[in-house]
Amino acid sequence: MKTIGVIGGMSWESSAEYYRLLNRYAKARLGGHHNARSLMVTVDFATIEADQRADDWDSLGRQMADAARQLEQGGADIVMLATNTMHRVCESIEQTIHVPFLHIADPTGAALRRAGIERVGLLGTRYTMEQTFYVGRLRERYGLDTVIPDEQGRADVHRIIYDELCHGTIDAHSRATYQRVIEYLAARGAQAVILGCTEITLLIKPEDSALPVFDTTALHAQAAVDWAISEDTL
Repeated sequence: MKTIGVIGGMSWESSAEYYRLLNRYAKARLGGHHNARSLMVTVDFATIEADQRADDWDSLGRQMADAARQLEQGGADIVMLATNTMHRVCESIEQTIHVPFLHIADPTGAALRRAGIERVGLLGTRYTMEQTFYVGRLRERYGLDTVIPDEQGRADVHRIIYDELCHGTIDAHSRATYQRVIEYLAARGAQAVILGCTEITLLIKPEDSALPVFDTTALHAQAAVDWAISEDTL
């Protein structure tokens, strides 16, 4: 099995979920006492969050590139970024390392196309929902039409991520807020919903949603394990 390198800490709550899923999928594929071979570099989310608010994506790109370089030097055969939002600077990572980089939108887009989805709702941080780096990749590579919440919905989804989920707070009222937002997306023609922030899976499970759920955390982790076990390369 190849070694999976994970850039984590954004937040550590979802990074812990990544670690659990990587090992669960590896055991499911290989059986016995097998688990995933992995390395993780955990950044300080306080610095990341401050730079996001300051719109300093150049600094964020440098930090992600430094973390990716550490993973490659430590023996990682593939690098993944355990957050949707920071894929805004994925080119900084790709330009720095020589091993493959597994973009989180790709296994999600591929799964949506296999399911016959053409119009999909997106939940995530404001950066992911409102900027083009994510929805543009889904459109250009997978032909997906993406629907996002209205202004109030985007504000609520973003706030709950940063003020609650990143701190490990799981609140029933916040789940109900997300459910209302998902219903809004369904009313606008969404056939499914992307949990496009790696913390949302901590709050919303398939049974909580009026639409089929595509969990980027789970899909990303599964794709990494599939690659690590396969003899093929990306």
